[in-house]
Amino acid sequence: MREIIRTEIDEEWAHSAIVEAGNHVYISYCMKNEGQSIENQINGAFDVLSERLEKIGLTLKAVVQMDCLFRDIKDLSFLGEIIKERFEGKYPARKACETKFIRDGIDFQIDAVAFREN
Repeated sequence: MREIIRTEIDEEWAHSAIVEAGNHVYISYCMKNEGQSIENQINGAFDVLSERLEKIGLTLKAVVQMDCLFRDIKDLSFLGEIIKERFEGKYPARKACETKFIRDGIDFQIDAVAFREN
């Protein structure tokens, strides 16, 4: 069995932004552009997700599942077109839900699972 690798560890919040376990990679708290438009926040979250994947040698095409968290689920209408642009037809399974965030100005966040082929 391979070792579990934790990256971007935040001791204050007691979490790891990237956890590699076998061929699966779990990425959390992808958000950016607080206080900006929902389109900018969605794109910013995908920027963070992409940057984290690049750190471990993967791309968005490796993402197999996403949880898309919205402050207002009505903003879901913006997500599809942005996913089409970012994933180039290699779409992950996903769900979207509405939630409260810890700070005002955060309207969108992604948590994702990626798969690393051997």
